[in-house]
Amino acid sequence: MFYLLIIVSMLAQEGALPSTGSTKGQPNIVYILADDLGWGEVGCYGQDKIQTPNIDRLAEQGMLFTQHYSGSTVCAPSRCVLLTGKHTGHAVVRNNWENGGWGEDEPEGQYPLPEEEITIAEVLKDQGYATACVGKWGLGGPETVGHPNNQGFDHFYGYLCQRKAHNYYPSHLWRNQEKHVINDGEYYRAHQKIKAPLDSEDEYRSRYDRKDYAPDLMRDEAVQFIRDHSDEPFFLYYASPIPHVALQAPWEDIHAYPHEWDQEHYLGQKAYLPHPRPRAAYAAMITRLDDEIGALLDELDKQGLADDTIVIVSSDNGTTYAGGVDYDFFESTAHLRGLKGSLYEGGVRVPMVVRWPGHVAPGTKTDYISGFQDILPTLAEVAGAEPVNCDGYSMLPTLKGQDQSPRGLMYWEIGSKQALRDGRWKAVRTGLKKGNMAIELYDLQSDPGEKTNVASKHPEVVTRMAELMSEYHEPSEVFPLPTIDYKIEVEKKGEQAS
Repeated sequence: MFYLLIIVSMLAQEGALPSTGSTKGQPNIVYILADDLGWGEVGCYGQDKIQTPNIDRLAEQGMLFTQHYSGSTVCAPSRCVLLTGKHTGHAVVRNNWENGGWGEDEPEGQYPLPEEEITIAEVLKDQGYATACVGKWGLGGPETVGHPNNQGFDHFYGYLCQRKAHNYYPSHLWRNQEKHVINDGEYYRAHQKIKAPLDSEDEYRSRYDRKDYAPDLMRDEAVQFIRDHSDEPFFLYYASPIPHVALQAPWEDIHAYPHEWDQEHYLGQKAYLPHPRPRAAYAAMITRLDDEIGALLDELDKQGLADDTIVIVSSDNGTTYAGGVDYDFFESTAHLRGLKGSLYEGGVRVPMVVRWPGHVAPGTKTDYISGFQDILPTLAEVAGAEPVNCDGYSMLPTLKGQDQSPRGLMYWEIGSKQALRDGRWKAVRTGLKKGNMAIELYDLQSDPGEKTNVASKHPEVVTRMAELMSEYHEPSEVFPLPTIDYKIEVEKKGEQAS
């Protein structure tokens, strides 16, 4: 037995024995990002129509955040904040920017993330992690410096371009630098209208469905990544396109929801594809996302990795206003004001649950104010990396149930709008395009639904918030703020004023 122990020890030192976990004691990391999933669309956040058992299970086994914020209120800038830890006053990508149009042969991609930006993937890769992005990217198309393979990800599979992701039955996805042709390479537009309902579900199915449902392929790729890297620390960024419209889901999932929900067909009048059962389809998409999460959790269990993996689920912004989504029916933002595109709470406050066995106490809830810019420093600390220079703060003390000082300010800007949260106070500007610098002020402690503008009652707070907005904003040549970064001419009572 003595000699056997010596041999086993020597083999282990030489790497001849398979590893059973992270070689440096680092946890695996699975970050799951939903697309346009609203704060109130998950069971553990109060949703009672849409079934999300796997996300709810994660909340039971971990921590639920009640005041977590996305990086922005639309897709690309939110993902930029997440990956770089810089809020939109400093980030390179501050709005959606398109490299092409809707035609089949138009160039793919959005504004590319510059090469010099430091991403979560690069930080973790330097710590010995295998890294993968599976799903929707939106920060650079093919053959750009923004391609995920150029931003720290060893492996990519999914949609490089956000526009292509509007169709769940696309002609192709991307595996690293190569096109993966699916659905026989057939292209059709994800934005169509019809003047009257089609005669049957089968007619909708034959017109708008195809054989390869992209989320299924991406789910399988993510599961395979976990399987292939079970003997080393890994970071999986799983950016599902669900539930971003168009409304497209397998019919067996749609039929699981009541027929009586849908008395009218959606004809495409708010863009994207028509659908005969819009409410059921939307609910089915979210449940399908939940099933994808369940598949990832099952694979962690099969590989014996669940106890060594931190799993995070969140969303890139609030519920959409487009594509036939009935946000009132589902109470998608609960009591919060605004939707996707808005800097009110319903546009930027998003669900987040975190499971990390042995570190995050099960069934806990926190009111700690946090945002996407905090994810990079948190995961860097989890992996043992040196602190990264960014706008975020590590949430590790909160995750471990320790006292943590209240976070610093939260800031957003996009298009012609700005918003800032400082503790109980939320300041919002919406009129920059018209030359209006006025600030709305809300007391989130007493008015989380932002129903009452109290700016006139607290002029000193408004003055301070205006100063902070100026301090947190760095001018951008690509994404400038009107009135602030450049003068605009506005029409007032028939006269021109600047």
